[in-house]
Amino acid sequence: MAQDGGVANLAAMSARLKGCWQPPALPRDSAGMEITVQFTFRRDGSLLGRPRITYERHDATDGERILYRTAVMEALQRCAPMPFTSGMGEAIAGRPLTIRFDDRRTPPKAREEKRAWLKTKTL
Repeated sequence: MAQDGGVANLAAMSARLKGCWQPPALPRDSAGMEITVQFTFRRDGSLLGRPRITYERHDATDGERILYRTAVMEALQRCAPMPFTSGMGEAIAGRPLTIRFDDRRTPPKAREEKRAWLKTKTL
């Protein structure tokens, strides 16, 4: 239920959504993913309709896509209902929102890895 003292602006809503985000566990060499979802809230902070994935990294595997789609939907479920202030609930109700979750993982560059090996001493 919407309540005063809750989420009063888009920045606070975005921060709360990202706080609910738990990226999936992936193999160490995975590149990770950028994924964007579009969704709508009701005035009371509950989700209206079904969220829709609008972007995924083009070279992701089907398995990665499923893991990330699931993680995004779980994040939305964890955060809903969003505790909007009454003014924010009125302003946002029924408006489509889009948020990007960025879990790109970059493996260490060969140069950095070489430097790490040079600093390591063996006994």
